[in-house]
Amino acid sequence: MVIVGNIEHASLPDFGFFDIDAKIDTGADSCSIHCNEIRIDQENETVHFKLLDNFHPDYSEKEIRLPIFRIKRVKSSNGKVQERVFVKTHVALGGKTYLTSVSLADRKEMKYPMLIGRKFLAKGYLVDVSVKYQASKKD
Repeated sequence: MVIVGNIEHASLPDFGFFDIDAKIDTGADSCSIHCNEIRIDQENETVHFKLLDNFHPDYSEKEIRLPIFRIKRVKSSNGKVQERVFVKTHVALGGKTYLTSVSLADRKEMKYPMLIGRKFLAKGYLVDVSVKYQASKKD
């Protein structure tokens, strides 16, 4: 069991993005990452997007194209229901990496560009909301 704080550094190794600030949210069902220019290609069942935005230090204008895992209606933090695209990718947190589904969302109004939800956390994480970056601390 890995103990994580309410904010952690998570990585998306498939895309070369490391140590992204992520909110740990047991109230959220799934993981989500901030993207922009999200375009669905229904003919090829793929989605095109750019991770993060030009305000993030790791942003690159590289467009990513992945197969669509699913499209699902999700209730966002503001209570509005949105249709979101989910892709499968590896997420690393606390020294462990798992293949998981991640929704692509415009999170520019949110404080953290990534959200880690309870389905991912159920893979072996315990949340201590009284601390931040617990899993990132060096022994």
